[in-house]
Amino acid sequence: MPILPGVVLLDEALRAIEVDLDLDLRQWQIGAAKFLEFVRPGEALTIEHTSPESGLIRFTVRVADRPALTGTLSLAPAGGA
Repeated sequence: MPILPGVVLLDEALRAIEVDLDLDLRQWQIGAAKFLEFVRPGEALTIEHTSPESGLIRFTVRVADRPALTGTLSLAPAGGA
């Protein structure tokens, strides 16, 4: 039974957030990422996130009604991390 690798799930979440918020995420860093459920290839996913106004983006990737991945992004310190 194949599963979607966590790195692929995280990468797709970051791409969706980047497009949705029209941000360059190269200026952001992953503060946390927690994988909660297996995701099988072909399963429909939804991505929820907060706005970046506070310097922090919280996100959740859901498969069906269950969270599969939760995490945070924070604005990287000036000059790189």
